[in-house]
Amino acid sequence: MAKRFFLIVLDSFGVGELPDAYLWHDEGSNTLGAIRNHPNFHCPNMEQLGLFNIEGVGGGVERPKASYARMREKSMGKDTTIGHWEIAGIVSPDPLPTYPDGFPKELIERFERETGRKVICNKPYSGTEVIKDYGREHVETGALIVYTSADSVFQIAAHEDVVPVPELYRYCEIARNMLVPPHGVGRVIARPFTGEYPYTRTSNRHDFSLQPPKDTMLNLLQRAGYETISVGKIFDIFAGSGLSESNRTTSNDHGMQVTKAMQARDFEGLCFVNLVDFDMKYGHRNDVAGYAQAATDFDNFLGGFLKDMREDDVLLITADHGCDPSTPSTDHSREHTPMLICGAHVREGVNLGTRKGFSDISATVLDYFNVPQGTTDGESFWEEVRK
Repeated sequence: MAKRFFLIVLDSFGVGELPDAYLWHDEGSNTLGAIRNHPNFHCPNMEQLGLFNIEGVGGGVERPKASYARMREKSMGKDTTIGHWEIAGIVSPDPLPTYPDGFPKELIERFERETGRKVICNKPYSGTEVIKDYGREHVETGALIVYTSADSVFQIAAHEDVVPVPELYRYCEIARNMLVPPHGVGRVIARPFTGEYPYTRTSNRHDFSLQPPKDTMLNLLQRAGYETISVGKIFDIFAGSGLSESNRTTSNDHGMQVTKAMQARDFEGLCFVNLVDFDMKYGHRNDVAGYAQAATDFDNFLGGFLKDMREDDVLLITADHGCDPSTPSTDHSREHTPMLICGAHVREGVNLGTRKGFSDISATVLDYFNVPQGTTDGESFWEEVRK
């Protein structure tokens, strides 16, 4: 039968602070810890796989049905781009640039010249608050709302009736072409909104990412003849590099529906999934109840997915960083991430402890497909978990 590897990233599902969390002022952050005792949290499938058996998490079942580990990020960052790049085999020793005081005047002036529109805001801001505070001015003047966050992002918000979505995407491409080192931000993000004040963000968000600086597992798998299928914003995070197919999604529910459809399809290769609502809708908005419910919804999906796995399927569940919804901060948090791996050819209950880097996932995926690592980082744990 065809080998299929399903790699699902629960965006921001951290399991406790990293030893260097103090460098990011993230001491005490624990995303899973913040939601696990909430009444909305009910995740028996992840519990049976071994989620609470992971080192430092606490609790656990006597006989976990998956092998499991706590992943430690090597890269110097806590953002989506760096986290996913490391999962795919690239360790980033230097952080991507951030702009706590807004973008330099010369960059904004160049962007205004090239788009023909004025810029307002140019500060770190919450995505929902920025349209409340600047949305009316934008609608009245047509000026673009440019803002950032604690992450390496250049975000452009515009009302769809004032700036049609294709035009907003074109402005993002202009920004992406401008923002090269030393101002090479990880992502330029289109943030369209609609309706009347206080306005509503739409599902037409689109990320324009940096190209990865070297090959990832995606490039290596693709060259070896395997399919590399993206679900959610994976295609955007890697700027399409090494991906044979893109399936954009509008929510966690949509992402799970697409992933379930992929499970019913015949292919050989990797299906790489990102479920973004954990981070975007709940972590950044400090919504503990919503985050807990999203975990429960995923666990419900997981029960059916596990039942329908084929003989040569492998499932690996992980995250790219934390975003503790219970702290005063609304930003990502520097945390360990979980790793649960299961399948007919995977041993149950192997405790891999704390791994030295997210990139061990990339090495394991390549090992499963017998594809050499090339210049990618990481140490495979496939031999430790295979039957």
